[in-house]
Amino acid sequence: MEMADLGDVRLHYRIDGDPDGAPVVFANSLGTDLRLWDKVLPLLPQGLKFIRYDKRGHGLSSMPKAPYAMGALVSDVEKLCDQLNIRDCVFVGLSIGGMIAQGLAVKRLDIVRALVLSNTGAKIGTKEMWQERIDAVNAGGIEPLADPVMERWFSKRFRETGELEAWRNMLVRQPAEGYAGCSAAIAGSDFYTPTSGLRLPALGIAGDQDGSTPPDLVRETIDLIPGARFHLIRGAGHLPCVENPEEYAEVLGGFLKEVGHV
Repeated sequence: MEMADLGDVRLHYRIDGDPDGAPVVFANSLGTDLRLWDKVLPLLPQGLKFIRYDKRGHGLSSMPKAPYAMGALVSDVEKLCDQLNIRDCVFVGLSIGGMIAQGLAVKRLDIVRALVLSNTGAKIGTKEMWQERIDAVNAGGIEPLADPVMERWFSKRFRETGELEAWRNMLVRQPAEGYAGCSAAIAGSDFYTPTSGLRLPALGIAGDQDGSTPPDLVRETIDLIPGARFHLIRGAGHLPCVENPEEYAEVLGGFLKEVGHV
């Protein structure tokens, strides 16, 4: 296990694949850790360097006092990339990870050469909605929210499998303060204007049964970037990399080849 000391936070990260390969950085969703990508990585093209990390307040990373600003989450991965000397990466962000991806691309085009925005938006929900969730988590923890979250995350078919329990457990075992802190970051973020100024290769991925970031939101966001393309994974919810890793890896791998990363 690797930990990067970034000053106000220590991030748990993991590097897989070819240590000398072209870098691909992954940022995961609210309430998950870097294991979100476990099924996809073995299916991607060989010769790449895969960097995953747990954002602040999640997984094995440290938990500064909440609430967090999106700028802090972007700075965290920016510092991690600088510390690991990551340049010209393809950055894959899912949900809040996709917002972090947009923020980093706007700030540091020397780090990000191409962007994958998965199950995310330039703006997700409303401040009022997120404040209600923050208040609920602060009052009673994550457990009372877990079943509704599973319905938004996964298709009915997947929810009938035994694997659902593992993802539910991952969610409820995240620190409540970290979950609430990152919820505050989402609540305060609107990337419509900054993302519309981006000029780089970009791919949007959505699940047609996503109850958190519906396909229309993902499409609207990715369409802000001229020349970007969009792919819909049918029969999958908010985490298509879990429900259909084969199709997810095929689409992501194709994009990596298209942009000359492989």
